[in-house]
Amino acid sequence: MTYDWAPPWGMSQRSENTWFFSVWAPGAKTVQIRIAEQDKALKRMGGGVFGGPVVGCAGDNYGLLIDGVVFVDPAARWLTGGVTGTARLAAPPVRAARASPKHDWHRAAILEIHVGTFTPEGTFAAAAGRMAGLAALGITAVELMPVAAFLGNRGWGYDGVFPFAVHPAYGTPQDLADLVGAIHGAGMMAILDVVYNHFGPEGGSLHTVAPAFFDAERHTPWGPGIDYAQPHVRQFFIENALMWVRDFGFDGLRLDAAHQIDDPSPVYLLDEMAEVLRKAVPDRPVHLIAEDDRNLPHGRARGTITANWNDDYHHCIHCLLTGETESYYASFAVEPMGDLCLALAEGHVEQGQPRRGRDGYRGARSNHLPPTAFINANQTHDQVGNRAQGERLITLADPEAVRVAHAMLLCAPAIPMLFMGEEEGARAPFLFFADFKGDLGEAVRKGRAAEFAGFSQFGGDVPDPLSRETFAASRPYDNPAPDAEDWRALTRLCLGFRARSVVPLLKSGRAGAPRVRKTGARTLHACWTFAAGTLEMVAHLGGLPDIPVSLNAPDIALGHIADPSHFAVKANLR
Repeated sequence: MTYDWAPPWGMSQRSENTWFFSVWAPGAKTVQIRIAEQDKALKRMGGGVFGGPVVGCAGDNYGLLIDGVVFVDPAARWLTGGVTGTARLAAPPVRAARASPKHDWHRAAILEIHVGTFTPEGTFAAAAGRMAGLAALGITAVELMPVAAFLGNRGWGYDGVFPFAVHPAYGTPQDLADLVGAIHGAGMMAILDVVYNHFGPEGGSLHTVAPAFFDAERHTPWGPGIDYAQPHVRQFFIENALMWVRDFGFDGLRLDAAHQIDDPSPVYLLDEMAEVLRKAVPDRPVHLIAEDDRNLPHGRARGTITANWNDDYHHCIHCLLTGETESYYASFAVEPMGDLCLALAEGHVEQGQPRRGRDGYRGARSNHLPPTAFINANQTHDQVGNRAQGERLITLADPEAVRVAHAMLLCAPAIPMLFMGEEEGARAPFLFFADFKGDLGEAVRKGRAAEFAGFSQFGGDVPDPLSRETFAASRPYDNPAPDAEDWRALTRLCLGFRARSVVPLLKSGRAGAPRVRKTGARTLHACWTFAAGTLEMVAHLGGLPDIPVSLNAPDIALGHIADPSHFAVKANLR
């Protein structure tokens, strides 16, 4: 698909004081830009697009007038006063001279962070100061939860309404570019979580500027579905992805709820997006990561998607360690140890086979994909924050078993991901929080309480999501756990082993089917064969071992005096 106008959305700088603006407003009769109290009429360019040159200085406020009514530019790059405020002219940020490290994906060990709670200040600038410390632990990639502008100051970011503008409470566009520079300066990759499947409930302008952006006949949990078959709609999201990668220097994008991108077009939106991005920055890799609960391998097999979040791995670990059985855990609570062995061997657990605890079928065969096509996690913002009390795994299960699960995650072949604080055994919750007012705020408060009414294991009264105290309680580093340094040492040990021994094996390619088997109710033995050697692991995840677990001369061994055989791993490099 080709586009014969550029750019199709928003302002782009042509010279120091000259800009070009365009917008798709198919129902409009007239469109004007108001800058410095002067109105400039835009020309009708065909297909519902209006555009033209505009004179102004970076930082000038501007408004979009459609048939005489003022709107905020839906593709605004910079907002003042939040999403109900004013758009400003914004030149592309200045990127640090240091280029993005050309890490191949085999080296990825990810830490997911929420900028607003990562530091007491909750800003891009404050987060930048902590990047060197993460790299020293062995983290090689930092994934930011969404930073696009959303209503209010506090929130997770998944209800953004201006996808091109950074959330003003976190800082300026330049502050974000500087954070990406700090990530790169520490030798890590920068990944950004983006939401292309819905918009937030209030504060945006697209519904009125371009109602045809949405398909009124298709409904989602967040309102009318997005009409991805429209070329202008597709270009909106492709231009957004291109901005993050080209202008800010991100190395990858995590695509939230990709299964909700219901695109009937001959060329799927994400395939087209991947092609455009990789052509735009041919000198470095661009990684697309999907959150897709369908467990389908096709995007990874054809190279569009680098890896998927693998919630199956999380679910079997969680059920095994906590005993929880409700809701989406039901099918993973039947035989979690067997599921864990399958996840370690083949990636996804549900691969289209019938399973007790689930109606219908989910997924397709995934054993042909490399381990690096799966991102495994013991905790994520979703799985912690979508609990009523926001508890972390270590507060729900035997801490020793959690320690073994932590080591297993970091040393196994699949790409590991930690959630901020997990690298040091944080006990602080991560709660759902928002900053909505009026009827919307009250609806969110009541809806959150009702959501967990039937979950006995999620327990207790739901913290008020609109309370500032709920937000403040979700900062994991404010009160480190007493054993934080021990956990950091374990993280450093395992990620050091991963860099020295696991990465060379992964880069060499798989040379045989993995062998993973239960050796007891909570013990397993695994062996992965690669062209450059083998990786062998044994793990005991709580309780008394049915069969002693041991490896001869392991590279890492965990345990205590009474039982020194909780976990062991060794690599045999040829």
